[in-house]
Amino acid sequence: MSHAQDALASTYDLMPWPKNIQDTKQILPITENLTISIDGPAQDRVHFVATSFLRRLSGRTGVFINSGFPTSAKANPNATIKISYKNEGKLTIDNDESYQLNVSNSGATITANTDIGALRGIETLLQLTSNDATTYYFKGASISDAPRFVWRGLMIDVSRHFHPVHVIKRNLEAMASVKMNVFHWHLIDDQGIRIESKVYPQLTDLASDGLFYTQNQIKDVVAYASKLGIRVIPEIDVPGHATAILTAFPELGSKPGATYSVERYSGVFDPTLDPTNDNTYVFLENLFTEIAPLFPDTYFHIGGDENEGKHWDANENIQKFKKAHKLKTNHDLQTYFNIKLEKVLNKLGKNLVGWDEIMTPTMPTTAVIHSWRSENEGLPKGGSLIEAAKQGYNTILSNGFYIDRMESVIKHYQNEPIGDIQLTAEEQARILGGEATMWSELTTSETIDSRIWPRTAAIAERLWSQKDVNDVDNMLKRLDVISYRLEELGITHIKNKAVLLRNLSNNQDISSLETLMNICEPLKIYSRNQGGTEYKTFSPFRLFADACTVDAKDAVKFNRLVKSYMASPTENTKAELIVYLKQWSKNHETFSKLEKTPLLNDLDSLSKNLSEASSIILQKLTNTTLSDSAKAQLQNNLSVLKQDHVDVEVAMVESLEALSKYN
Repeated sequence: MSHAQDALASTYDLMPWPKNIQDTKQILPITENLTISIDGPAQDRVHFVATSFLRRLSGRTGVFINSGFPTSAKANPNATIKISYKNEGKLTIDNDESYQLNVSNSGATITANTDIGALRGIETLLQLTSNDATTYYFKGASISDAPRFVWRGLMIDVSRHFHPVHVIKRNLEAMASVKMNVFHWHLIDDQGIRIESKVYPQLTDLASDGLFYTQNQIKDVVAYASKLGIRVIPEIDVPGHATAILTAFPELGSKPGATYSVERYSGVFDPTLDPTNDNTYVFLENLFTEIAPLFPDTYFHIGGDENEGKHWDANENIQKFKKAHKLKTNHDLQTYFNIKLEKVLNKLGKNLVGWDEIMTPTMPTTAVIHSWRSENEGLPKGGSLIEAAKQGYNTILSNGFYIDRMESVIKHYQNEPIGDIQLTAEEQARILGGEATMWSELTTSETIDSRIWPRTAAIAERLWSQKDVNDVDNMLKRLDVISYRLEELGITHIKNKAVLLRNLSNNQDISSLETLMNICEPLKIYSRNQGGTEYKTFSPFRLFADACTVDAKDAVKFNRLVKSYMASPTENTKAELIVYLKQWSKNHETFSKLEKTPLLNDLDSLSKNLSEASSIILQKLTNTTLSDSAKAQLQNNLSVLKQDHVDVEVAMVESLEALSKYN
């Protein structure tokens, strides 16, 4: 833990943790007379965010603030909060997001070089909101802050499941609240085309199920993101993941005479664009020329991942083309395709970004490599990220930030982009940052927030804060607070759990279901959807597994208590363990009173075995000698609890087992 964080870790709940912070030992009361002034050019962004700040502050504190909008510095030279900056930020990777924030008894000042830096300072000030029994106030602090990485992104896949504009916007607001600055919009994949093309209306007519964004909606989202200081980068995934495109234009496929239909399952599929067909490039150039102006950002993502080339291998004309052009492998052929696309994008003023498969010996280093694979997948030490930086590419990291894999926030937080690998200053500068990736195979708009948040706030800190800000316990303490603040902002990750449980129970008492939910986590690393064919895109996603989230609240706490107790048993720890065991031992009694439904019946075994196991371990922990039959039953209970139940795993069963063996 860095010195500043070590000294102030218990004082502030800031996330991301700032670069430099000092406690001024002062407080700034929040009263009805609070005002905000802005001094700087092009005030639209700052005015928008400062107005939102006032609404959030008023809602959080209940203070009836008299001035509901910020004013200019000239109109109000004595404002409570003075925001000043010199330039309008251009939303590029070169933008300056640094700021200084000072909070004292007499007022707060936010100063920055750009309006975007000022936005980051406003979010930090809001996180300083605190209270005692009688007063709301801002904690005093002197902060000088700037991000470690320039690219701090969230990718949302809207092809597998479509997410309407309001869902995107609330996630943009959440991103801004933790200082993320890139929204990567995965718009086209095997399961659907999600962007309107007026040049090729067949795309959405035939391959969207009527679920897509109009061009006006795209412009609206991009403008909204810009107000929050967030860049928007589209992804049109080619030449693989092309089933939806080929549903509309089968003649561009690599399998002559084939017909296609929008894919309803998940996984990697064979339909691939034909890179030897001139019409493929005519189509893509027309499409990119139409779509590119909707996105002012200079970066444009072409995907390029998971093309296994099966339809290329089976096509005689493509094989002849490869020989004629001295292209030995499918990688070479895909590079030929990518280089053509890069020229198209360059004409449109865009830089090409692609998943790390595009990194081949002949791919120009002007492309940006999006690293999603690691050394565990046969790549050099540090994975494709370090390899790309060493080979002269700018690169961004998503390996280790795949939040759809349902892994613990701790794993993501400890995913240090550069690690201990020695790089030159030039190579290090090529690592632009990273992105959390929300693939949506198993996620609807009702559950997406719970799959993104709050874990992505910890990833945001990893990409903003200094490398030595890495204390897990302190992060978890602050994340609890940030999670609750995200809900205040409109994120549904907490409240929608109850919505799903009421659905399961036909609106009966959900307390026993909440108890089960708080110890269960969805199956990890895609094992929930074996082979990609257990669920279709229109399967039900209002099940128990959808209510459960990673880092199940009670399981995490219980696991830590057990670890502590085994290392150094105390009566206090024992008492805390007993509270949990009593709750679980009685839970099946409550569950059994529910009027059963088929969905509840699926949970009966889980509920029953949890209560029986907890009851027996409780006896053991309170010094009761267990009979042989009780020991046998406990082993049977634990054996059942170790199994998967309705696509979840019991996240503290190993701790139960450890307690059962503890003498």
